[in-house]
Amino acid sequence: MALRILVVEDEPEMAALLARGLRGEGYTVDTAGNGIDGITLAQREPYDIAVLDVMLPGMSGFELCRRLREHTNGMAILLLTARDAVDDRVRGLDSGADDYLTKPFEFAELAARLRALRRRDAIGASRLDIGGLQIDMTRHEITAGGTELRLSRTEFDLLRLLAENSTRVMPRAEIIDSIWGSVAHIDPNIVDQYVSYVRRKLETVGSPVRIATTRGVGFQLIALDQ
Repeated sequence: MALRILVVEDEPEMAALLARGLRGEGYTVDTAGNGIDGITLAQREPYDIAVLDVMLPGMSGFELCRRLREHTNGMAILLLTARDAVDDRVRGLDSGADDYLTKPFEFAELAARLRALRRRDAIGASRLDIGGLQIDMTRHEITAGGTELRLSRTEFDLLRLLAENSTRVMPRAEIIDSIWGSVAHIDPNIVDQYVSYVRRKLETVGSPVRIATTRGVGFQLIALDQ
C-alpha cells in the first residue's frame, strides 16, 4: 500500500511539481494551498508524511506544524523554507518538524529525505522496555514510569534509537545517519539539540532512564537503577 503524503504549498506550480514528482516515487499525494485546508485534510485522512511550506498565507508553516503535531500521531513532518537563518531552522524543529529543506533544492534531495523518514518506521521490534521506559513502535507511544511522554517524531526516533542500542555509546555521526539519512548535509550539533529536548521531557516525568554523554564520542541511554 502506497504511503500517503500531504503537501501544503501556496504556489500552484510548485505544488503541482512536488505532487507529480512524489507520485512518480510511488506515493499517494494530496495538496492544499493554505494551513486551514491542510488541517482539514489531515483530520479527514491518515497521512504518513506532511511536506509543509513555511511561507503560507494566513497561517505559517511553523504554526501548521505545531497544530498537526498536536492532533496527529506518528506523522512525519518536513518543512520547506526559503529562509536559511539558524533561528528559523531551530524554530522549525521546535515546532515539531522532523526535518527541513531549504529552497531552492533538487527534487532528488527531497526524495532522499523522505526515504530517510520512511526507514525510521522499518527498524526495530514492536515494543522495547529499558529500565521502566516503555516504547511502543506500532503506536508511536512512549511511557516513563507509567506517564506518557509527548514527543515530536524526531524526538521519538532519537529515544527509540538510543533504547535499541542501550548497550553502547552511539556516535553522533551514526545517529545522524540513522535518523536524518545524510551526515554530509546535517550539522552535527542537531544531535545535541535534540538530546537536550528529550532530556528535559524525561526529567519532567521523573523518568527511570537518562541520556549520558561521552565527551567527544556520543550518547547512551542508561537506566537509573544501574
